[in-house]
Amino acid sequence: MKVFQKLIVIFKDKQLRNKVLFVLGVLACYRLLSNIPLPGVNTDTLKNFFGQSQFLGLLNLFVGGALSRLSVVMLGLSPYITATIIIQLLTMIFPQLEKMYKEEGEAGRSKVTQYGRYLTVPLAMLQGYGMLVLFQRQGVIAHLSSLQLLTSIVIITGGSLLLMWLGELITEKGIGNGVSILIFAGIVASTPAEIRQLIVSWDNSKFFSYLAFFVISLIIIAGVVLITEAKRNIPVSYAKRIRGNRMYGGVSTYLPINLNPAGVIPIIFALSILLLPTMLASFLNAGVNPTISAIAQAVVSFLQNPWVHGGLFFTLVFAFTFFYTAVTFDPKSIANNLQKVGGFVPGIRPGEKTASFLHKILYRVLFVGALSLATIAVLPSIVQGATGVVAFEFLIGGTALLIVVSVVLEIWRQVKSQLEMREYEGF
Repeated sequence: MKVFQKLIVIFKDKQLRNKVLFVLGVLACYRLLSNIPLPGVNTDTLKNFFGQSQFLGLLNLFVGGALSRLSVVMLGLSPYITATIIIQLLTMIFPQLEKMYKEEGEAGRSKVTQYGRYLTVPLAMLQGYGMLVLFQRQGVIAHLSSLQLLTSIVIITGGSLLLMWLGELITEKGIGNGVSILIFAGIVASTPAEIRQLIVSWDNSKFFSYLAFFVISLIIIAGVVLITEAKRNIPVSYAKRIRGNRMYGGVSTYLPINLNPAGVIPIIFALSILLLPTMLASFLNAGVNPTISAIAQAVVSFLQNPWVHGGLFFTLVFAFTFFYTAVTFDPKSIANNLQKVGGFVPGIRPGEKTASFLHKILYRVLFVGALSLATIAVLPSIVQGATGVVAFEFLIGGTALLIVVSVVLEIWRQVKSQLEMREYEGF
């Protein structure tokens, strides 16, 4: 009942209502774009081809079916995510970039973000070219002339940049992280069709597979909620200060450190990196050189092995949880800010000692969070590899479910914070 009351409050508040309507409007534009195919595409042939490819089926799921329709936004946010990963890796390699990101404040972070936007353009062109050439070699689309190929690449690149812009607009003017919400919308868009297909193709002999899917899905949902909501509270006290005739401070509070500060971003990063070698191998597999084709085929078969896929996915999610937190969470900066306002952790000296203490606590908590997140991410793969009774749809469902639940929790948390802020404004 409280949830419905909060929804009513959201739509009564003009500012919140406008934010929600703005996000819904952007999502409607995204779904419209994903259904606009490139000129001269036979969508029926594409659907049959995607039904036979495990890798492309997974990639197609996260762009809301736009790839199987060869739409103008067929690449989704993949180029932008890949560019963001590369730029953030470079900030850890080059001290000048790291200084710009961490010490120059909002202006420095804006510059680093702009570099990611610039890098998105060549990556989108490269990925678009690779996909089009792959489809031509597989006979899925007709041969394109040089002018048609160039035009299609320009359209595909423009579609990726448009999605990047829409995602940033959601982050700036809406609620939640724009990239995560667009990926969430792409996953959810195929849900009604999948439910209908499940009902139409119901097979009583697969009853235990369906039951296993349902049970593990509930476990994943519970695990994601637990990881997302869990926190490690560090006690913080503030020294008493006298300003004029008033006394400030002298209170105790907590500094919360989330079990998984990175949220769903490690999953998205891991998927982007994991899909890249498979896409390149699939592209080379269609080449004219038999040696290269044989090597590419071996790579594709190796990466599609459930145990290999699960192991790589686990490792990448675990690593990216640490990597993303290292970029976005700076214990030294937090310690300095606490010292400036007269805050301190009881029993710990302010400054460097506090920074070391926060660093130690953060990575202890983060190890558990990263391990739990990676385990939940590969849980469907483990069940599939161990039992052999669950189809590939289960693997997709587990990963997609992880993203959907995390994004919903993040959006709801932001909505609650907006509502609480408005309640305090009334006093």
